[in-house]
Amino acid sequence: MNLPSAPCCTPSRGPGALRPLHLAAPRPARPTDGMVLLPGGGFLMGTDGSEGFPDDGEGPVRQVRLDPFLIDARAVTNEQFTAFAADTGYRTDAERLGWSYVFAGFLPAAVRRTAVRVERTPWWCAVTGAAWDRPEGAGSTVADRGDHPVVHVSWNDAHAYASWAGKRLPTEAEWEYAARGGLEQARYPWGDELDPDGTHRCNIWRGTFPAKNTAADGHRATAPAGSFAPNGFGLYNMSGNVWEWCADWWTTDHPASPTPANPTGPATGTAKVIRGGSHLCHESYCNRYRVAARSSNTPDSSSGHAGFRCARNAEQPD
Repeated sequence: MNLPSAPCCTPSRGPGALRPLHLAAPRPARPTDGMVLLPGGGFLMGTDGSEGFPDDGEGPVRQVRLDPFLIDARAVTNEQFTAFAADTGYRTDAERLGWSYVFAGFLPAAVRRTAVRVERTPWWCAVTGAAWDRPEGAGSTVADRGDHPVVHVSWNDAHAYASWAGKRLPTEAEWEYAARGGLEQARYPWGDELDPDGTHRCNIWRGTFPAKNTAADGHRATAPAGSFAPNGFGLYNMSGNVWEWCADWWTTDHPASPTPANPTGPATGTAKVIRGGSHLCHESYCNRYRVAARSSNTPDSSSGHAGFRCARNAEQPD
């Protein structure tokens, strides 16, 4: 395993490790089940605040207009991904390559001692056999995590699932509009305070990263996809729990406001946008569970804290 030096939030395999598989045929089902219809319209995307990272391109704030669209109320779960894999025989990038990134604190001591660590972020281990149905490698299972978000899925895998389900991945603009829940320029999907009235609203790292997670919000690793109160649009876990892949190629060069309607990002690139933060995010090093925060990774990268939810055009027939 020849690992690149990885960013703190979403460890990367590096460019060009795998070619994506052919997409599976869509299933005959009602693809709008579990989705919320959002009205679209204009909203202010991004932030000019100082909380972000200069290289992340969170600003400038810009006026964006979207058509109505549907989006999953919850991230895609292990149960749903199991149905996809059983129906299509699809093998994820992690399965084809034979390994994926796992947070060191979730591994047995013997595995942790021998695992290949990532330079600069030694809490990430490249674990042989880790995949969506074996999230901590050999001997682990998702049998008791059916309602948790599927993880160890790359952008390629998320795109394949969405195509099979008769859906697509949300654009970055759609994702942020959905995450904001109708609030204008709020820090989080529910407002500006992380824990309003002492109530936990998301699954993030509580304590001192990476040494101690108090799990004060009730979860040390992933939480069920329907955990915590939804935002104003009825969407769950738009901050924390798992990172979520978006359709767009990554860029920090945003067009001046007003942008074209329904922006989709650059035509080409080397990394895809990933949004929302995860249960491993902490303000001391990765304050990216804010609504405007963003990161990226190569399309074949996977880890134990990255998943996705799907979207669909409002006018698309069943």
